[in-house]
Amino acid sequence: MKFFSVDSSLYRFLTRLWDIIQVNFFWLVCCVPIVTIGASTAAAFHVCMKMVDDEEGYIGREFLKGFKENWKQGTIVGIITIVCTYAVYLDIQIFEAVEGNPIVFLIVAMVSGFLFFLCLIYAYPLLVRYRNSLKGTLKNSFTIARRYFLRTLLLAFIIMIEFVVWRFNSTTLFIGFLIGPACIMFTVAGMALRIFQMIEKEPNTTVIREEQDFE
Repeated sequence: MKFFSVDSSLYRFLTRLWDIIQVNFFWLVCCVPIVTIGASTAAAFHVCMKMVDDEEGYIGREFLKGFKENWKQGTIVGIITIVCTYAVYLDIQIFEAVEGNPIVFLIVAMVSGFLFFLCLIYAYPLLVRYRNSLKGTLKNSFTIARRYFLRTLLLAFIIMIEFVVWRFNSTTLFIGFLIGPACIMFTVAGMALRIFQMIEKEPNTTVIREEQDFE
């Protein structure tokens, strides 16, 4: 039946779903030593960026390749991500713990969380697609997020919806465990790749693969 052929939408959907499950599995395994979360995330984005372009090949092989190529900067970005997340979490905890709930701590948490999001949302896709310094990667992530602000807000909204759906009940929570992180990374990779391709088509663009910043 055509419905079950290799060219059918169902077959392509199930194939992509299986790819995402594999990425999520490798990501979880490689995150077990906490310090490797960043490198594992970079490897997952390496695969997801290729998946968006239908160039992923064997998932496990591509994941290990991405881990090896990006483990150093990925680890550092991972540590930065953890520190920033904890800082926002700490502000929220202080807001809830201090008598009277001083609004200043909540405002600090919201503003700092938003700035961290802008600096980090495109950091991993930039890291795996271009050669650049860590400072240049973070700077470019912030600049791109600011320039394509509405697209970035849409991306944040989609991610929030994914979180809400997966936390709906125990069944969706289990599904979220199986595919959640990889699905979010695939979503980010899809938006990031579209933006990168638009920038690369611009005349005299400074987004190149050799140690230069995007302005």
